[in-house]
Parts: sequence; C-alpha cells; structure tokens
Amino acid sequence: MLRHLPNLICVARIALVWPIVTALHAGRYGLTLMLFTVAAVSDGVDGFLAKRFNWQSELGKFLDPMADKLLLVAVFVTAAWSGIAPWWLAAAAIARDLVIAGGALIFRLWFGPLRGRPTILSKANTALQILFLVAAILHAGYGLPPREVVAALAIATLVSTIASGADYVRRFTRRVWSLPARGV
Repeated sequence: MLRHLPNLICVARIALVWPIVTALHAGRYGLTLMLFTVAAVSDGVDGFLAKRFNWQSELGKFLDPMADKLLLVAVFVTAAWSGIAPWWLAAAAIARDLVIAGGALIFRLWFGPLRGRPTILSKANTALQILFLVAAILHAGYGLPPREVVAALAIATLVSTIASGADYVRRFTRRVWSLPARGV
C-alpha cells in the first residue's frame, strides 16, 4: 500500500490547484502562498519517496509531470490575469510546456517509448518559475521583494524557460536522428 504513496501525493497536488487558483484570484495571498508552498514541497516529497524506496510506477511517471504542469500553468495564467505576473512570461512558460508535451507525444506515436528524465536545466527552470511566482505573489500581497527583484526574476525565468525548451527540442531531435532507419 505504501508504494502508492507518491501517486497519492501527486493526486493531492492536483487537488490543490483549484484552491490555489481560487485564493489567488480572490487576492488571498497568504493562503495562496501557504497552499502553493505545500504543493511545491509535495513535489519534492513524492519524488524522494519514489526514488528512495523504489516506489516508482508508470502511473507516477505520468502523474508527477502532469501535476507540475497543471499547477504551474494554472498559477501563471491566474497571476497574469490578476496583473501579478506579465503575460509574456506566462505565455513563454506555457509555450515551453506545450512544445515539450507535443514533442513527447509525437515521439511516442511515431518512434516508440520515450525514455528520459528531466534535465538539470529543466529542474532549474521549474525552480525559477516557482521562485518567480512566489516572489510575484509576495510582492502583490506584501510589497516585498521590491519590484526590481521581481522584474529581474521574471527575466531570469524567461531566459531559463527559453533555454530549457530549446534543450528539449535539441534532445528530441538528436534522439530521432540517432534512431536506426526504418524500411519503407
């Protein structure tokens, strides 16, 4: 039963998306930050448990990234809609996720199973996106950190998002080119 704990944590993270978005939309920044922090920490906890106790599963390989993407996309869209985050950054983050998901789907359909792990660049990008969103929400609710810090984080997050998306495209392309040619 415990081997399913990482998947249950992912499902709980997915269930937190709606309360986080609702709290953010209502301007309840303290509640938003608390729930968002719980969701972000749960991502690390489920990953640790899955790896440490070898509780990895095919469902978990699908649920974990889906939970991450759902959470970040929902918070980015809500933050942009509320004027807390710039639309250009939300669009870049969403476009990156669409490129990755589209590339993975195409690879799976045309070439077979996609075996891969998130790259260090991708993990750094996710961490920067979370850091930016926390800083933007803190600024909206409490005036800290200063606007200049939030702006600098937005630019760093944009650069990281573009670099991470380009890295995934490069990796997908290299993997396709390295496959043996199929007879027609």
